[in-house]
Amino acid sequence: MPEKSPHPSYARLGADELRRRAESALARLAACDLCPRKCGVDRAAGESGFCRTGRRAVVASYQLHYGEESVLVGEGGSGAVFFSGCNLGCVFCQNWDISHADADGRLKGLEASAGELAGVMLELQSQGAENINLVSPTHVAAQILEALPLALERGLSLPLVWNTGGYESLETLALLDGVADIFMPDAKVWDPDVAARILLARDYPETARAAIAEMRRQVGDLELDDRGLARRGLLVRHLALPEGLAGTKAWMEFLAGLSPLTFVNVMGQYHPCGRAGEFPGLERAVRGEEHAAALEAARRAGLTRLDGDPALLLERILRRARGG
Repeated sequence: MPEKSPHPSYARLGADELRRRAESALARLAACDLCPRKCGVDRAAGESGFCRTGRRAVVASYQLHYGEESVLVGEGGSGAVFFSGCNLGCVFCQNWDISHADADGRLKGLEASAGELAGVMLELQSQGAENINLVSPTHVAAQILEALPLALERGLSLPLVWNTGGYESLETLALLDGVADIFMPDAKVWDPDVAARILLARDYPETARAAIAEMRRQVGDLELDDRGLARRGLLVRHLALPEGLAGTKAWMEFLAGLSPLTFVNVMGQYHPCGRAGEFPGLERAVRGEEHAAALEAARRAGLTRLDGDPALLLERILRRARGG
């Protein structure tokens, strides 16, 4: 079997540069502006803003995850680290129990020091993970950057996946340039009025578009290795919502405008979670015909790499054959 790539982006940067990036990010915690909300609270002193996270990251769980896109899972599984808290307030969040605080303002999970977070990554690598998949990492970007040089010095050598809701600041993304191998943002909602109502972020559409464009500038289109696994590039997720609330057509045209080779997973598994039942249109699961229409919108926009498409599966098979 071909070996996994030993040269992730952050390894090429080196531990000293990672520490410099971490110091810059950690300094911004004192009046936190790491995400577009710019809460301004002193997280370095333990205060928390919208994300309900103070100085340390809160890890809800970590595991080898086989439910991600096939280009991430491979044989070993994606090494998923689930962070509690979030900088978005999606009323339909599928991970409601870890993204929201309880009645006392506490997040589910355990606070992790930089050394402990590095240990989590290394444990997943020792279990055979294909990558380190950081789930909802935006609000803990500083803590992740703090842990990475420790993990690198202790032998971490897997691609790093930035698995985000897409609500990112360009200033923080600049600190991730050359750090993340694979950016996997959501493209959630196109209309600002809808975003204000169901994401609690009116500026989400324009902010996410700018962020996704910057992610592509940093890593390019998704590249697969000789096993058909993602090793670098952009992978966008779009969850089709009932009643067309996601603005799928506009999102697909935007993504195709970035590149017709943008790898997109148009997902059809929406079902009501959290407070979804309180919002007209979100109180039911997405219908099969709505998901089919979303996929057709992607094809009409000119996108040629849709997760699950036979053509993409053939590409992976041919790459495996060439790799022996």
